[in-house]
Amino acid sequence: MSTPAYDDQNVFAKILRGELPSHKVYEDDKTLVIMDIMPRGDGHVLVIPKAPSRNILDIAPEDLNAVMATTQTMARVVIKAFDADGTTIQQFSEPAGGQVVFHTHVHVIPRFEGVSLKPHTGAMADNDVLAAQAEKIRAALA
Repeated sequence: MSTPAYDDQNVFAKILRGELPSHKVYEDDKTLVIMDIMPRGDGHVLVIPKAPSRNILDIAPEDLNAVMATTQTMARVVIKAFDADGTTIQQFSEPAGGQVVFHTHVHVIPRFEGVSLKPHTGAMADNDVLAAQAEKIRAALA
């Protein structure tokens, strides 16, 4: 299988360039963390490398290391921010693996005993709700 070329017109590339809005909760020199606009649970964030790559199959090891370090930080922070019982971490590669946006990203979702993930319906969350959740996460980071 040959991996298709990276497309710099994907939604996350546009967010990284400031061409599309997002609810940013964390940023460092190699990664950006934003709220997922179609969350499967309260506090669902996405960890995105700043360097271009489609997914885990073509990401440079140093960028993957940075993404995973930020993922660990965010897992701890969202558990604290939402008083969650655990977290689900997901990364999808290529269409057969469930990937829809072709810029590497890792989902970090706070989880609660007895509460299922919401289905991925394609419906966007209320902007005010996302803004409030982003603020909660930023406060827990401080």
